[in-house]
Amino acid sequence: MPLPVELVRQLTEEQIAFVKRSGLKAEILEPGHVRLRMPFEGNQNHIGTLYAGALFTLAEVPGGALFLTSFDARRFYPIVKELNLRFRRPARGDISVDARLGSDEIQRIRQEAEDRGKADYWLELQLIDASGEVVAESRGLYQLRAH
Repeated sequence: MPLPVELVRQLTEEQIAFVKRSGLKAEILEPGHVRLRMPFEGNQNHIGTLYAGALFTLAEVPGGALFLTSFDARRFYPIVKELNLRFRRPARGDISVDARLGSDEIQRIRQEAEDRGKADYWLELQLIDASGEVVAESRGLYQLRAH
């Protein structure tokens, strides 16, 4: 059973101190779908663009947010095994990411974790600026593990 949405929001935005300091906001938190936004303000680097660590954070956090909206935290927990980030263009404003897991994939992951104690899954994401331009692309390997 997924957690209540306001608890998911609090855990996504505030549980990890670094994420909380970044100001990351969860805009959509639904089973199989999350949208997160990283604010530009407070996350600039030495050349006036969004800091690479802020982009990496925005690419990594959706795996945990999707877990919280789609799986039973009493039975499972997620880890990230690998994450690659390709920078496409400078980010000069707030950046958002939409992440999705289809219901069939959620069921596959859940069943495999129940049967084998763990299940791998990939998330391929695009980090987008306000004009719809892709500023970075990520590919992450996550794993759902049984407690």
